[in-house]
Order: sequence, then C-alpha cells, then structure tokens
Amino acid sequence: MMDGSRRSFLKIGGLSVLGLSGVRVWNVFAATQEAGHEAAAEAAGALQWAMVVDMKKCWDYQEKQPCTDCMTACHGIHNVPEIADPKREIKWLWTDLYQHAFPTEGHEYPPAEAKGKPFLLLCNHCSNPPCVRVCPTQATFKRPEDGVVMMDFHRCIGCRYCMAGCPYGSRSFNWQDPRPFIKELNMQFPTRTKGVVEKCNFCAERLAKNLYPACVEVCKAKALTFGNLGDPTSPVRELLKQHYTIRRKNELGTGPNVYYIV
Repeated sequence: MMDGSRRSFLKIGGLSVLGLSGVRVWNVFAATQEAGHEAAAEAAGALQWAMVVDMKKCWDYQEKQPCTDCMTACHGIHNVPEIADPKREIKWLWTDLYQHAFPTEGHEYPPAEAKGKPFLLLCNHCSNPPCVRVCPTQATFKRPEDGVVMMDFHRCIGCRYCMAGCPYGSRSFNWQDPRPFIKELNMQFPTRTKGVVEKCNFCAERLAKNLYPACVEVCKAKALTFGNLGDPTSPVRELLKQHYTIRRKNELGTGPNVYYIV
C-alpha cells in the first residue's frame, strides 16, 4: 500500500514565499505584468511549449560573472535536494560539456566556440517521449493541451523504466529520503520520497498562473526564451527563424523541444 503521506504531494500549489540562496524572492517569483499577459496569450492556443537556449549569450555573461541563478531558482522552487554524491545527486537543471551533451551532432566540425564549453541541460519535453511509453503506471505522462512531460510522484513505483527510456539523462532517482538535503523547504511544492523519480516540469505550476518558468525569469543574460512552438509569431519561433540551432540526439525521433543557439 502506498504511504498515505504521498497523497499530499499531488497538491501543487502556488509559488514559494521562501528565499533562495543567491536569488531574491521577488526576482524569482514576480513576473512583470507584460510577461504574464504574453504567457497567457500564448497558453490560450498553445500546441507545444518549447525553450531556446542562446549559449552565446550565456557564455558571454559567464566570462564577466559566473552565474548559476537559473539552477538555483529551479532547484529552490521545486525542493530539489543538494546531494554531493554524483551517483545519488538529483538534478532538474545542470551543465555538461558539448561533447557529452551532443555526442551524435550531425556535422563533423562543430562551432569552435562550443568545444569545451558547458551547455545548460534539462528535460527536453519531447514530442515523442520514450519515457512515457515505457512507464507501467502512467506516472510520467505528456499533457495533451501543451506537450509538457509531467511526473505524478504519487503513481511512481520506482521501477526506473523511464530513466532507461530517456536518452538524455534528464531524470533522477531518489535513492534515499531527499528531504533532509533540502536547505529551504518550499511548502507550496511537493517534496518527494525515497524510491521516486523526478525531473524538470517546465514550471507547470507557474504556467498555470500565466508566468514563465523561473529559470527564464531570473536569467540575467537573457539567454533563455520560452514560448509556443505552434505559434509562428511566438518568441521561440522568431529565434528559430533567425538563428542556426541544434537539438540533443534529434536523430532518435524523440522530437526534443529544447533548442540551442551556438
């Protein structure tokens, strides 16, 4: 029988009123009125939420001042534990080198500036997500209204089939109770228990409030752009028209919805 306490984890509420290390509360949670209206307009007819990551802007900013605001905001809001052991760590947003993130990138000569540089990685919220197909309990599912790949923590039985199915390493497994490793608990978002898988949810709880994902909002480099891929006039579609972009392991047919400008 499922632990009754896990039922409470389904109650995903508003946004945290707790501070985050290195990022002020009002910087993380308070979207501008203009951004809120824009997100609401896109959500009304959304086919697929997507993100464009401009690594050039990110690298340029990092050269001036090292920054982890996007990861701090994401992990703080979603009660992601800070576990130092790389074999047990939990990550929603993380970085890895180009050669690891894009091991099968089509062309032989990648942009010189990309070599040896860290890339910001997250769940790709694929159009054809293999993790959804292999989950025996429908704990991981794709929302039909906007394409966000979600996790129902209550349904997860810890079989880790979704982790085996995901070719991006975007999912983490709680080998131990993660709650002792949460520095500042956000009471408005569910914590997880031992034996549960978790990952980025595109800040679904913020989308429900017509707000952009927290990582997008706090990015000082303006390197993260979020929008409706199905709308030709959306910010992401405009960037895709103007720039050469790559996607992780796109040849697998998963249809990743995170694009990178290099």
